[in-house]
Amino acid sequence: QVQLVESGGGSVQAGGSLKLSCAATGRLPGASTMGWYRQAPGKQREFVASVTSGGTTRIADSVEGRFTISRDNGKNTLDLQMNNLQPEDTAIYYCRAQRAVTPTYTQWGQGTQVTVSS
Repeated sequence: QVQLVESGGGSVQAGGSLKLSCAATGRLPGASTMGWYRQAPGKQREFVASVTSGGTTRIADSVEGRFTISRDNGKNTLDLQMNNLQPEDTAIYYCRAQRAVTPTYTQWGQGTQVTVSS
C-alpha cells in the first residue's frame, strides 16, 4: 500500500516561513486529489489546501494569501509553502491523498508538527 511521508515541520516565530513536503512511496491512483489538513490541540481536523491531479487548487480562507500548495505528479510529491505564519497556525499538519470516484481511495500521512510562537 502506498504511504505518505510528511517532512518540513518545526518551530518558528510569528511572521516566519516553513515549507512542508509530502512524498508518496509509490504511484497514487489516477485522478487523486492531494491535500493538507491540520489539527490543533483540542480542535477538529480542518482543511487547509488541496490540488487535483489536473492542477486545480483550493485554499482555506484562513490561509489564503499566506500559504501556497503545489504538486509534482511525476514525482508524487506535494508541497505547502507557508509564509507569515501566526500562532493560530500551530497544529499537526497531515497530508492526504484521495480518489473520490470508484474505486475510491483515501490515504493519510502520519503528520508533522508546526509550532508558531508569538
